[in-house]
Amino acid sequence: MPKYSGVPLAGALLALALLLSSCAPRSEAAPAVGGHRDDRPVVLTTFTVLADLADEVGGGHVRVESITKVGAEIHGYEPTPSDLVDAQDADLILDNGLGLERWFERFLLSVDAPHAVLSDGVEPLDIRSGDYEGLANPHAWMSPLAAQTYVDNIVSALSDLEPAHAADFHANGARIKVELAALLTELRDSVAAEPAAALVTCEGAFSYLARDAGLQEAFLWPVNSDTEGTPRQIREVIRFVEDHDIPAVFCESTVDPGAQQQVSLATGARLAGPLYVDSLSGPDGAVPTFLDLLRYDIRTISEGLSQ
Repeated sequence: MPKYSGVPLAGALLALALLLSSCAPRSEAAPAVGGHRDDRPVVLTTFTVLADLADEVGGGHVRVESITKVGAEIHGYEPTPSDLVDAQDADLILDNGLGLERWFERFLLSVDAPHAVLSDGVEPLDIRSGDYEGLANPHAWMSPLAAQTYVDNIVSALSDLEPAHAADFHANGARIKVELAALLTELRDSVAAEPAAALVTCEGAFSYLARDAGLQEAFLWPVNSDTEGTPRQIREVIRFVEDHDIPAVFCESTVDPGAQQQVSLATGARLAGPLYVDSLSGPDGAVPTFLDLLRYDIRTISEGLSQ
C-alpha cells in the first residue's frame, strides 16, 4: 500500500544495523531511570497510538517505545539506520497490520523478538477506490469497538512476555475497554440526532468510526501516499457535500488541508478540525493519549455536524 524503497536500501540498512548493534551490547544501552539502569522489557511499536495503548496496558512493567514520533505520517515512513539499531533492544514488537506498515518488514528481518499484530481478530473493511481498492483499510484502531480487540491482543502479548504481571495487564486492559465502550456510546449518541448523515474527510481513515456511528463516509483520497487532492476527487466531494447538505468537512493533522479548503470554499461547508488519526500530539497538545484522540475526534465531528 504505502510507497517504500526497494531491497537494496533495506539490505543496506539491515547490514548497518547489525554492524552497529554488534558494537553496542544491550546491557550497556539500557537507559538510566532515577540513577539506575532500566532493565524492564522493551516493547517496540510502529507508531505513537499503539505505543500509548501498550503503555497503558503495561502499567509501568514494560518500557514502550515508538519507531515513529509525534506528528509523523505513518504510511510512507522511511526507517533510518538508527531506527534499526534501536530495534535491536526490543523484547516484543507490536504493529498494526492490515497492510499499514509495509516498511516495517525491514524490522522483522533484523530483530529476533516475538511479534504481535494488534488488528488480528478485527473484521476488516475494504478500501473502496484508488490504487489499493479491495485491500483492507488499515485504520481499525479508529473504531472504539475494534480498538477493544487491539487491547486484548496487547494483554495477551504482554502476558506471554511477562507472566508474573499478567494479572495487572488483564486489569488494565479491562479498564481501558470500559472507557472504549463509553466512547462508543458517546459516539452513537452524539450523531444520532444530527441531520447530516455523512462524515467527509481528506483521507478515508474513518471507515471504521463511521461504521460504528452509523454515518455515511466520503473522502478525497482513500489512503495517504495514494493520489491526493486531484481535481476529480475534489469535484466528486463537492458534489457529495452539496447533494447531502453537509455542514462541515474535516481533514487530518498530518496532511495538507488545501484540497479540503477548496471543497469548503465551493460549498460553504465549514472546514472543521483537524482530526487526529496516525499520531498523538505532544503531552501538552490536544490528544496526548489514544483515548484523548478518540474523545477529541468524536466531539469535533459531533460539533461540526451540528452547525
